[in-house]
Amino acid sequence: MIRVLTDRWTVVVPLLAAVALALTWGRSLSGVAVVLVAAALIGAVLAAVYHAEVVAHRVGEPFGSLVLAVAVTIIEVALIVTLMISGGEKAASLARDTVFAAVMITCNGIFGLALLVGALRRRVAVFNAEGTGAALATVATLATLSLVLPTFTTSASGPEFSPAQLVFAAVASLALYGLFVMVQTVRHPDDFLPVEGDGVVADDDDHDDSPTAKAAVVSLALLFVALVCVVGLAKVVSPSIESAVASAGLPPSAVGVVIALLVLLPETLAAVRAARRDRVQISLNLALGSAMASIGLTIPAIAVATIWLDGPLVLGLGATQMVLLGLTVVVGVLTVVPGRATLLQGGVHLALFSAFVFLAASP
Repeated sequence: MIRVLTDRWTVVVPLLAAVALALTWGRSLSGVAVVLVAAALIGAVLAAVYHAEVVAHRVGEPFGSLVLAVAVTIIEVALIVTLMISGGEKAASLARDTVFAAVMITCNGIFGLALLVGALRRRVAVFNAEGTGAALATVATLATLSLVLPTFTTSASGPEFSPAQLVFAAVASLALYGLFVMVQTVRHPDDFLPVEGDGVVADDDDHDDSPTAKAAVVSLALLFVALVCVVGLAKVVSPSIESAVASAGLPPSAVGVVIALLVLLPETLAAVRAARRDRVQISLNLALGSAMASIGLTIPAIAVATIWLDGPLVLGLGATQMVLLGLTVVVGVLTVVPGRATLLQGGVHLALFSAFVFLAASP
């Protein structure tokens, strides 16, 4: 539930992050300073998503979903572009690694965790198969168009799109995401509401009163401050992130996993809270909606950013990644079709997530 500006940290953290940005911009950082800046960056991400939710709650649907998605996408794109600029050709696959990590985290990590928590609470986690199935189909289509096809196209050398293909993928991704938002919020909203054990749509008794106009304006201002801080602090701390990954002996793709985990932390916490309140459908909406936004909005944004970025943009997945993606889609379909899941389904998705994390660290 949204508690408008009652959490003082949501006001203090963006201001502290702005101070940290002003003090560290253009300077080399010591170990302690890197830790403090990283903490400020994480706090700014959490605060940005919080204030985006407040603004979204005020403006209502379908624009509310777009506000939150755009805010999260700005954070993700800022981190990706910042690291791509500083990493040069070594970061050519960073966008692919981050988007793929987001899909695996949401469709297996958050998805499995929500089912596990829901099944522990009621023995069986119940959700709307129609809405969840539609969301999963959209995610699978977006992932295939943007991450699988580049491996097999021949217009450009390597797992890359040609400029025309990249434009097509970006437009198609944006169109599919926009179509889904319209269906979810305007045409068939009941398909995405929580259901009871007998399949009847449940009353939304957790709905809060809409924030006041003043609270929404304050949150909008703090959202802007938080987003600026995220972009700036990511630039400040990016060399330390890359050197830490290299020092640990991890592959470069691990940087994308770190970015995705950071961006999706608020959604993970929100999904677990919803599942504990017996709102598993809301948890699945958050998981699949985040996956959709990560592809449907990030790929077009990165496509535009390539106008100014030097070097190639590698989007095609490798063989191991495609196996994990294909298995995720198949298991997801088998989980969604019945409209209910037990501890087993939650455990299977979490096992896939564990396999992804392990193989990301040890390919």
